[in-house]
Amino acid sequence: MSAGSSQPTMAVTIGDPAGVGPEIVLKALSDPEIRHFANWIVVGDRGVLRKTAATCRMDVSGLPTILEVPHIKVADQLRFGVLSADCGRAALEYVRVATEMCLMGKAHGMVTAPVNKEAATMSGIPFSGHTEYIARLCGTPDSRMMLSNAMLNVIHVTTHVSLRNAIEAPTGRILRTIEVGNEAMRLLGCEHPRIAMCGINPHAGEHGLFGIEDAERIIPAIEAARATGVLVDGPHAPDTVFMRAIRGEYDMVVAMYHDQGHIAMKLIDFEHTVNVTLGIPIIRTSVDHGTAFDIAGKNKASPQNMIAALRMGVALASRKLAGCQTELGQKD
Repeated sequence: MSAGSSQPTMAVTIGDPAGVGPEIVLKALSDPEIRHFANWIVVGDRGVLRKTAATCRMDVSGLPTILEVPHIKVADQLRFGVLSADCGRAALEYVRVATEMCLMGKAHGMVTAPVNKEAATMSGIPFSGHTEYIARLCGTPDSRMMLSNAMLNVIHVTTHVSLRNAIEAPTGRILRTIEVGNEAMRLLGCEHPRIAMCGINPHAGEHGLFGIEDAERIIPAIEAARATGVLVDGPHAPDTVFMRAIRGEYDMVVAMYHDQGHIAMKLIDFEHTVNVTLGIPIIRTSVDHGTAFDIAGKNKASPQNMIAALRMGVALASRKLAGCQTELGQKD
């Protein structure tokens, strides 16, 4: 069905063929409820899916539409769990095709299975992460990563950069992250989001005793956001603010760097946490785990995280179709 039908049309990439991506896509889309949730288009390699199906004792004939990328074929030399430049290149090509489908209106959104950063880099294509790669394809380099589950939402000021660079994040970037997070929460149906801002230093600097970055960079961003009506406060000590949020005090936490947000979210609910890309003109969700080479091809991968990502992608695409907002956190 086309992108003009009543249900959203969603592109689903299979990720690195040597990882668990093809397996979790197969298993998730075999769920009868998920199958009828949207018009799914699987972007990948039919041969890879057949090999994966054989390991899972499944039948690919019952899958939704499979869109093959004809100039990328890796099934013949595929070895599950083994790093490969060819598989890295294929995974990125699936993402590129799915992104173009969304930009051209052939799909209302995309859901991605995991890409292996080392394999992608081996392919010779510059790659620091899914979020950054898709943002570059969209021509919007100022993207953000949000992690979302039933208990909490976390948006990151920085992701795949060194901790030193995260500490040096400028006030303008922190402010924009707060704004994007506020817009995303409103799209998700939270009319007046309550946002907590993490500090970067222990105890959020303790009034300068443990560092001045919180006072010099973070507090001005909070004050600027509050001046526009955003309900944000902080900076809070990162070791307690997530607990306060899951107890209902806040709807979203702004994390200053990758692990500050990821560790908390994965402890809270690893299997159902979804990665959402903000600040781009398309809907994109993803699983929040890696390629898991150690269990690839062994029929051991759980599809629960992929099912959560598929559900979130459809929910966002449906709200976009309903005219709630044209973009997720992107400036006009």
